[in-house]
Amino acid sequence: MNNAHINTKCSEIITQLLAKAKIAQRSYQTFTQSQVDETVLAAGWALMEPARNRQLAEMAVQDTGLGNVADKILKNHRKTLGLLRDLKGAKSVGVIAEDSANGIVEIARPVGVVAALTPSTNPVATPANKIINALKGRNAVIVAPSPKGWNCCATLVGFINAELAKVGAPPNLVQYLPAPVIREATVSLMQLCDLVVATGSQSNVRAAYASGTPTFGVGAGNVCAIVDDSADLPAAANNITRSKSFDNASSCSSENSLVILDAVYQQTLGALEEAGGVLLNSEEKCVLQRLLWQDGKLNPQVIAHSAQHIATLAGLSLAKQAKFLMVTESGCGSDYPFSGEKLSPVLSIYRASDFTQACAMVAAIYAYQGAGHSVSIHTQNDENILRLGLELPVCRVIVNQAHCFATGGNFDNGLPFSLSMGCGSWGNNNFSENLNYRHYLNITRIVRKIPERIPTEQEIFGDYLQKFG
Repeated sequence: MNNAHINTKCSEIITQLLAKAKIAQRSYQTFTQSQVDETVLAAGWALMEPARNRQLAEMAVQDTGLGNVADKILKNHRKTLGLLRDLKGAKSVGVIAEDSANGIVEIARPVGVVAALTPSTNPVATPANKIINALKGRNAVIVAPSPKGWNCCATLVGFINAELAKVGAPPNLVQYLPAPVIREATVSLMQLCDLVVATGSQSNVRAAYASGTPTFGVGAGNVCAIVDDSADLPAAANNITRSKSFDNASSCSSENSLVILDAVYQQTLGALEEAGGVLLNSEEKCVLQRLLWQDGKLNPQVIAHSAQHIATLAGLSLAKQAKFLMVTESGCGSDYPFSGEKLSPVLSIYRASDFTQACAMVAAIYAYQGAGHSVSIHTQNDENILRLGLELPVCRVIVNQAHCFATGGNFDNGLPFSLSMGCGSWGNNNFSENLNYRHYLNITRIVRKIPERIPTEQEIFGDYLQKFG
C-alpha cells in the first residue's frame, strides 16, 4: 500500500470520526452545569469502579510490559479521585466569573473536538484524565493512544461510554483511533481537530505543535533532586525511594539524578541504602550502562521494569533485594548517559561541595535534558528553596515530598491533579502549569464601560524623572 493510499484512507477514517464527534459535541454543549458534572462523574466512575480499575491495570502491564499492576491500580484511583476533587464545584458552563470593578464578565465556552495523544507508560490514567477534563468543558474527545496502549484505551472508552449512556450523554462523545494506530492517522486527527493535548515522546509533542492546530504539549522529564545539609535524611530517603520505585519509575516525574551536599553525602547514601537502594561499583556501573543504552538509545527491555529484573538482565548479582539501583556520576551530557532520563529505577548520584555547586550541577543537567519540568529539594532551609525558584529553569520546585506523586498534584499539596505538566519556554512548551480543565475552555469576556482611570504623567513618571531627570 503506497503512502498516497494510506493518507487517503486515514483522512476518510478521521473525517468520519470527526463528523460523529461534532454532532455529539453540538448536543453536549447545550448541557447545564449540573448535567456536565454528572457526565464527568460518570466518566470518572468508569475507571474508579474497583473491578474495572484492576482489569485495566492488568491489561496495561500485560500489553505494554511497563510498570506493575498494584501501582497502576493506585495511580488510576488516586489520579482520578484527585481530579474529580479538583473539578467538584468548578464552573465550566455559562458565567464563571464576574469582576464588577473592572466591568468584566467571563463566560466558559467549549473548544470543540479535542485530540488526546497518550503514552504507553500511562495507557489508562492519562487518557482518563484528559477525557474527564475535556468533558468538564463540554467538548468531544478522540483519543490517539500509543500502539501498545490501544487495547487499554479501547476498553477504557468502552467503560466510559457505557457510563455516559446512563446519564443521557450523546453517543460518540468519546472515541478513539481504530487499530492499527499509525502515524498518518494521528497526524490527520491533529490537523483536523480543534485542540491537541499531547503527552508522550518529544517527537509526538513536536509533531503536535507542527500540526497547525492549537496545542498543549509537554516537555521532557529528567528530574533532579537536591539533599542539602539541613535535610531530614530518613524522611528524604523514604520519599525518594517511594517516588523512584513507584510503578517501576515509569513516570516522567520520577527522580533521575540526586545531588547531595558533601556534608551529608555518606549519611544520605546510608539512608538510601537502608530504604532499599543498592549502590553499584564502577565495574557494575559499566555493565549496567551497556544494558541501558544500545545504539545510543534506551533499551526498551529495561524501561519501567523492576530493579531486580534489570539487574538480572545485566548479569549483576546483588547482595540484597533492590527497590532501585544507584550509580555515582560526576559529569553530564551525551558522554555521560546516566545524566539523562532513564525511565527505570536507576538513580544517578552527584556530590556537591556546597549549595551553589549543587545548583550549578542541576542547571548543567537541565541544559542537557529536562529543562522546565521540575526540581525537588529536601531541606529545612527556606532560602535554598526560594533560590531554586529564582535561579533554575523549572516550573515547579517540590519541597520535602515524594516527587513523582507531588508534581502531578497530590492530596497534600495545591497543584492540580494531572499527568501532563507544562514546562514553559524552557521545555519548548507554551504553558507552565499542570494541564487542567481550564486549558480545555474558550473564555468569552463581556466588557462594560467603567469610570475612566487616566493617570497623570506625574503618577507614572514622577519617581523616574526625580531619579534620572
